[in-house]
Amino acid sequence: MRKFTGDTLLVATHNKGKLEEISALLEPFGINVTSAAEHNLPEPDETENTFVGNARIKAHAAAQATGLPSLSDDSGIEVDCLNGAPGVYTADWSETPDGRDFVVAMSRTYDEIIKSGHKAPWTARFCATLVLAWPDGHDEVFTGTMEGQVVWPMRGDQGHGYDPIFQPDGYEITFGQMDRWEKNKISHRSNAFAKLVEAFET
Repeated sequence: MRKFTGDTLLVATHNKGKLEEISALLEPFGINVTSAAEHNLPEPDETENTFVGNARIKAHAAAQATGLPSLSDDSGIEVDCLNGAPGVYTADWSETPDGRDFVVAMSRTYDEIIKSGHKAPWTARFCATLVLAWPDGHDEVFTGTMEGQVVWPMRGDQGHGYDPIFQPDGYEITFGQMDRWEKNKISHRSNAFAKLVEAFET
């Protein structure tokens, strides 16, 4: 694994919450974190059909545009009885004429499951892929997953996205009912972040 040896890292996101989460993670390493938004970078088209493919697009575009090592992530939920859908289209399923609405996305997911004819439990997983890219074209990939199942109706108002319909293995509550600090200890993203941290340790 190539180690990160610089003092500034660009996080290829326009999402303030995601930027704060990653900044807090890297704070112990004394790394200055900047964002795509601060550099007025456009959001590149995500044209790949895998999480790693789309994460690579975002990380390399930012690294090439700024000359800074760049970190991106791509994540989503895969439902087994839907052949892994929505997968990389997790966010797309929430698109409406008025913007993103994840109640719409969760309802569509449930409707598609019912149409599939499969009986519960509806096994699923959240996936997260982080890509750390350098301006010379090299990158390192870190992945994490959280296994569980889709439940219905929606439960809880914590978290975001599909959290109210995802019940992680070993729990009787959904991510939407879970304290966010507890969720952050076990989530797919924390799993990937734990591997990422190794790249910053000397």
